Amino acid sequence: MKKKVSVNDLRIGVYVLELDRPWLETPFLFQGFEVKTNEELEELKRHCKYVYIDTEVGYDIKPKPKPGDLPQVNNVVTELDDQDKKLSFEILNKFAVGQKRVPRYPDRTTLEEELVEAKEVESETKHTIYNIMDDVRMGRSINTASAKKVVADMVQSIIRNPDALVCLTQLKNKDEYTALHSLRVCILALAFGRHLEFAVEELNILGLGALLHDVGKMKVPNDILNKPGGLTDEEFELMKSHVPHGVAILEKTKGVPPASIEVARLHHERYDGSGYAYGLKGEQIGLFGQIGAIVDCYDAITSDRTYHKGMSAHDSLRKMYEWRHKDFHNTLVEQFIQCMGIYPIGSLVEMSTGSIGVVVSVNRMRRLKPRVALVLDPEKKPYPVTKIIDLMQQPVETKGGVEIKHVLPAGTFGINPTDYIPFSV
Repeated sequence: MKKKVSVNDLRIGVYVLELDRPWLETPFLFQGFEVKTNEELEELKRHCKYVYIDTEVGYDIKPKPKPGDLPQVNNVVTELDDQDKKLSFEILNKFAVGQKRVPRYPDRTTLEEELVEAKEVESETKHTIYNIMDDVRMGRSINTASAKKVVADMVQSIIRNPDALVCLTQLKNKDEYTALHSLRVCILALAFGRHLEFAVEELNILGLGALLHDVGKMKVPNDILNKPGGLTDEEFELMKSHVPHGVAILEKTKGVPPASIEVARLHHERYDGSGYAYGLKGEQIGLFGQIGAIVDCYDAITSDRTYHKGMSAHDSLRKMYEWRHKDFHNTLVEQFIQCMGIYPIGSLVEMSTGSIGVVVSVNRMRRLKPRVALVLDPEKKPYPVTKIIDLMQQPVETKGGVEIKHVLPAGTFGINPTDYIPFSV
């Protein structure tokens, strides 16, 4: 319910729907947001006399509680140095709540409903990728029609509900890195493109480029691709050659749009010009190239390799936010964080009750309230049956309400998040 209230009566936890003045006259990033800090309360008081709140989304305004009764904002992560804490707090407060407007692609199915179709699409795509790699190794032409079909199927699944295919990106095998990396990069690029509200035709072009972005690696020796230690300068030059190799292959392949090839050409370029293979920077890289760079990097740093342990999704997003302006376009990184969520699928979290859970799907309107599979009870003992709760249905004001307290490091309590994401639907 929409309700007009004085800014002096506001409290942490209310959802501000409208102001008493145009949004552009204020410093607020989103048109519609949940108040989470005292600083935001003070900003509202400085700029407004009254606001309209949504009592169905956030807290209602009742008799004003004592200051000591106000809920406190939880830190997103624990055991970080001051700089990391500051950065995590900034991310939490900047991206926790999305714009309150009708999206181009509202979810049409639930996660569980879409997983049935998504698993079939993922399996067919994986088979197609292996065929493409074999064709490139043997010097045969790529079956463009087959690649376009699986991409089109993924586009439709992503449009219906992106969480299903994004869930499947959690299934990783370092011994199949190159093939599965191409699959995951394609899924992530499509989910990102959906978030950016690309047209279906644009999603298909972007997805095809993401699926084929690493075909040039079939021209790089396996002992370099799978080397457990660091590469020598000479080996790194050979590794970098996968970019021009891939571009040359795709330019000779019938039916691959130039915009798709740009993903392969530019996915290792960096915004400040420090990338390869052409040393481009800024807007020279182009939108599809910059998207390719972001999703390729995200999957690489979240994956286990022979030479490093993958970071958690949450920590990876925090790192990429830190790298904005230098490695990636600032706005695109911010949009990617919004796309993936403050608590990305697969995040291991501790709840306000002390229970331990795994995030299984995101909430695209209120990013602090995803769906969570509870794994351990407050005494850190396994639940007999994993229970999935929707934090959107768990108001913290009511008895028994639950919210996320903080994100735990990957592997805490020996938990593998993929064991609890509902793949087996």
